[in-house]
Amino acid sequence: MDSSSSSPVLRYAVFGHPVAHSLSPRIHAAFARQFGIALEYVGVDAAPERFDVALAEFAAEGGLGANITLPLKTRAASICSHLSDRARRAGAVNTLIRSATGWEGDNTDGVGLIRDLTERHGLDLRERRTLLIGAGGAARGVAPALLDAGIGDLFIVNRTPERADALADTLGLPGRVHPRYLSDVSTLGNFDLIVNATSAARDDAMPTLPMSLATPRTAAVDLSYGEAAIPFLAWAKVAGAHDRIDGLGMLVEQAAESFERWHRKRPDTDPVYAQLRQGALSLVTAD
Repeated sequence: MDSSSSSPVLRYAVFGHPVAHSLSPRIHAAFARQFGIALEYVGVDAAPERFDVALAEFAAEGGLGANITLPLKTRAASICSHLSDRARRAGAVNTLIRSATGWEGDNTDGVGLIRDLTERHGLDLRERRTLLIGAGGAARGVAPALLDAGIGDLFIVNRTPERADALADTLGLPGRVHPRYLSDVSTLGNFDLIVNATSAARDDAMPTLPMSLATPRTAAVDLSYGEAAIPFLAWAKVAGAHDRIDGLGMLVEQAAESFERWHRKRPDTDPVYAQLRQGALSLVTAD
């Protein structure tokens, strides 16, 4: 029996700080409509020190699953009773699934990024010499998937070099993954793929990048979208990067992966992406 009219409302949420501008409620509502699923999906603003309490309240109220965005992804990983392999490799969680023993943590950021770059934008990532800017939760989510997709050497730069070292150690491929100081970025040559995984634009601290990093064959990707992606993508345009891609497609694809984990149904992402893209310039990033 599959009568949506008699189905209970399923409760989900996105936790972040801030979270008011999140597109996730719109995206998941659109996915649910494709299948006639009665869904309640809300944004919950939770500062890191209040996240555990907010999540417990959500569970007590019948919450079945949640997305996690900045700055809570690594904290979320630490409170899960079980982690998927990709969440364990990332050390960061963006998707929570309620289970009998607590929360299961998954990370759909990486697969969402790869699907957007390869299927929507038609990029061949194999053997691309890659620069990853940032080493926080967003970078942790995508680095394993980039390596699995067959990129060449991966250079990680971060303002705090210890975090770049820690991410490189987590990835465990010393011959292929190279942590470097952000201040040394001008000595690293050029790259076929440059991924900005910082929230620098939001923090008003976009790092100064030399034009020599990009060539006419470079793909420049910002994991943010809307206003937050403008500084990096503007740099990429002036630097002559061939492809300049924001994180809107990744956002929709990672949401679809989360949706499938929760509902066992695969939504059609193209119409949802197209609708969001129409208003992309007015968007403010918050997953």
